[in-house]
Amino acid sequence: MERLFFLFLTLYVYCAFAQQGDWQEALRQWMTAEDMEQNYSEEEMELLGEIAEAKLNLNQTSREELEQLPFLTAQQVEELMAYLHRYGPMRSLGELNMITSMDWQQRQLLHHFVYVGEEKPKRIWPTLSDVAKYGKQTLALNGKIPLYERKGDRNGYLGYKYRHDVRYQFNYQQRIKFGLTGAQDSGEPFLSNKNAMGYDHYAYYLQLRNIGRIEALNLGTYRVQLGLGLVMNTGFSLGKLATLQSLGRSTHTLTAHASRSQSGYLQGAGATIRIADLWRVTAFASYRALDATLNKDSTARTLLTDGYHRTVNEMGKKGNTHETTIGASLGYRPKSKHGLPYLNLNMVYAHLDRQLQPAKSSLYQRYAAEGCNFLNVSLDYGYTNSRISMAGETALNGQGALAMIHTLSYRMTETLTMMGLHRYYDKRYTALHSRSFGEGTSTQNEHGAYLGATWKPTRSWIVQGYLDYAHFGWARYQVTAASDAFDALFSIRHTHKAWTWEGRYRLHIRQRDNAEKTMLTNRPEHRLRLRMTYTALPQLSLQTQADAVSTRTTEGSNSQGLMVSQHATWQGRRLRADAHIGWFRTDDYDARLYQYERSVPYDFSFPMYYGHGLRYALMVRADIGKHLMATVKAGTTNYFDRSTIGSGLQEVDHSSMTDLLIGLRYQF
Repeated sequence: MERLFFLFLTLYVYCAFAQQGDWQEALRQWMTAEDMEQNYSEEEMELLGEIAEAKLNLNQTSREELEQLPFLTAQQVEELMAYLHRYGPMRSLGELNMITSMDWQQRQLLHHFVYVGEEKPKRIWPTLSDVAKYGKQTLALNGKIPLYERKGDRNGYLGYKYRHDVRYQFNYQQRIKFGLTGAQDSGEPFLSNKNAMGYDHYAYYLQLRNIGRIEALNLGTYRVQLGLGLVMNTGFSLGKLATLQSLGRSTHTLTAHASRSQSGYLQGAGATIRIADLWRVTAFASYRALDATLNKDSTARTLLTDGYHRTVNEMGKKGNTHETTIGASLGYRPKSKHGLPYLNLNMVYAHLDRQLQPAKSSLYQRYAAEGCNFLNVSLDYGYTNSRISMAGETALNGQGALAMIHTLSYRMTETLTMMGLHRYYDKRYTALHSRSFGEGTSTQNEHGAYLGATWKPTRSWIVQGYLDYAHFGWARYQVTAASDAFDALFSIRHTHKAWTWEGRYRLHIRQRDNAEKTMLTNRPEHRLRLRMTYTALPQLSLQTQADAVSTRTTEGSNSQGLMVSQHATWQGRRLRADAHIGWFRTDDYDARLYQYERSVPYDFSFPMYYGHGLRYALMVRADIGKHLMATVKAGTTNYFDRSTIGSGLQEVDHSSMTDLLIGLRYQF
């Protein structure tokens, strides 16, 4: 069966195509694979998916709504708002060509999220008849069926091997949105154990926008972004190339949490209120259960974020710790016609009902967050005009430790933009909900500088690159002394008629302990990507991609890897098919490779490959009538260098794994 499937898929790939203007593909081209895997989580992709589904009416949008799109710079947002203020409503998306700070690629990406509609006077409170008439409802069911058995499925996991979720959402013009999501992972019990109410995780939310002076009101589960993320960011966290694209934009947003992800969100209420024309206040409060690994004295050693409750041990950690969070932000931001400096004062306080006491015996954990009470305050500020954009945030924690980040971008010409970024995060600075730019995984123990440039000599060429240096004054994981890191990337893209050629090279040097832990050694990592896309017809195109990596292991040996892949899509009136095949061979895990792969709605994955094998997948989407969409995807990873896959309870006693994903979505 698998051989027949592989043969059909191979023939299909060479007759069909790859890129068909979908927003996920456009976003993937905008970031590095590592950035997407490390920085973009499911809930962030779902938020973009919701916006792409409903789309923003440019003639009735706000700055805050546009700031939900991470690929727009502060200059582009302000230039858009100023254009609408000066010239009135747009008549077509072609007018985006008048936004000089926006290039062709960004305009094409923006087309997936906005439309030009009629400008209608907004009622302070929409009428019930309008809400009932124009509101859109969505009911979605997703399931993943593994056609194999893991060791834990036979003995160890509390539930069945199937993953599934259900979602309902009502959306009225992005002004009124409410819904419920129930989800669980494979191996978790359903309607039993601690999941007697059914699913392992529920997200429930009500969101109101632009209701009188209420710019945003969120009840239930939601996410918060303040400034550049030093005190509070449970939303987007941009990678280094994406930061260059967005030029380090600061934002203040409240968004509903509607995904199956069980980490990062708040639960309670939050609101942004316009108290005067130029002044806004944001306040939020949250109380929710967390998972934690406990010490013998019942203190919390580690706060867990994976959300897995498959075994007796994992289920015992579910909701064993509770967190109370309150926060506020007071902001001054002029309208476009008054100039564009802004200032925000932010405060976040978090309380845990268990003492957080990490294992201080490990040197790198010496300054990890500990205690029950955590206070962080910050000031974020900036200025934007047609050429210069400046943003910064300076923060203190309850112990007086400092963290700060500043960005400056300058449009030197219409074709050349430069950006610089500096950050300093004290080793004693801790914040439970911070996520910001950095080489490390937390806003702590880092001092670095970043310089990037984007050059667009013609419409068909775009050249980008950055240099980033970071110094860590204290020990880190697998590093027992002060260390450094260097990261450089160069990217070039050329488009000519139906052809697009892309090349990207990245050098990443990090210091690690040697095998004897007697000294630090440099571990250079070279990554190269070459991609060619040919759009043959409106329905057909073809994409070929090659990824290569060469790195040095802890033992001092060289490790290399290569992956060659082909992606194809056929787009009909009511039917779409995506096919993917990729051959990979790496020496070991150190030379792992990442590659984005399309999936059913509400399922986003950036799988990692190492060893020797073949990955092939076929997905078919059908629009049945006006309201129902069905998607089925079958994907197989076949390894040539092993007889078992995985380890522990995840071990599969076979050299290949096949998963079947099914998605149903009904809109009415």
